[in-house]
Amino acid sequence: MGPARSRTRTRPRAARTARAARAARAARAAQYTALAAYLVFLAFPLLWLLSTAFKPARELASLHPTWIPEDPTLGNFRQAFAEQPLAHAALNSLVAAVCAAVLAVVLATPTAFVLARRRGRLATAATGWVVISQAFPFVLVIIPLFLVLKNLHLINSVPGLILVYVVWSLPFALWMLVGYVRAVPPELEEAAAVDGAGRLRTLVSVVAPLLAPGIVATSLFAFITAWNEFFFALVLLKTPQKQTLPVVLTHFLGAEGAADLGPLAAAAFLATLPSLVVFSVIQKRITGGMLAGAVKS
Repeated sequence: MGPARSRTRTRPRAARTARAARAARAARAAQYTALAAYLVFLAFPLLWLLSTAFKPARELASLHPTWIPEDPTLGNFRQAFAEQPLAHAALNSLVAAVCAAVLAVVLATPTAFVLARRRGRLATAATGWVVISQAFPFVLVIIPLFLVLKNLHLINSVPGLILVYVVWSLPFALWMLVGYVRAVPPELEEAAAVDGAGRLRTLVSVVAPLLAPGIVATSLFAFITAWNEFFFALVLLKTPQKQTLPVVLTHFLGAEGAADLGPLAAAAFLATLPSLVVFSVIQKRITGGMLAGAVKS
């Protein structure tokens, strides 16, 4: 009687375990399906842009578009470079984006350290202002910004545009780095102080290496923001030789809004490559857990 009763109790338990395992597999399959659908959603514009860039004019005008070009050509790329100074515009964008990213990180890192370590009303108010400033629309600040740059004789200049990009990306860079600084164990700074290191030495030698993922992520944000920015570059740069790549891309649009689709797609695809390359190179530094094991529990 005893073994039979034991088997009777074991069967429902095994059935519940099997149902739980099936539910877990179904949930995992649903998660992977949702993730795959999201990746397809994100990749669709880039894949369609790539397909359009290699299509000849005959296929672009077809009423039955295809994913894969039937007669792929590099003519759109040659035409894009022949019609517009894409290489020079890309160089302007690269200089502005790299300089803005470097300056924003250099200015934001010590400021974030102070905001993260100094508790009080002033630090709280400064952090709140950093967040609120991101809600300001471009149109609201463009007129006073234009007047300030005019007084500084920086209108229609790449250095003036770099200054704008640094100021515009600095609040979000501060907000990001404050969170990373707070994740650094204060015990490390206390140990450095015991060894005789000052504030600056502690920031450079102890805190900064542990902030590498945050610094890389912040630099990536500032770089991509400056590389893709259009409105400030359109308003502040008037000389064609000083215009950035997003502004030059608008030259492929006709007076009545008609787009030279093939060259525009080719140029736009080339404009997206730097962001993709930069992200693919440093993605491991963004996700790397460099703080793991810094302090033993």
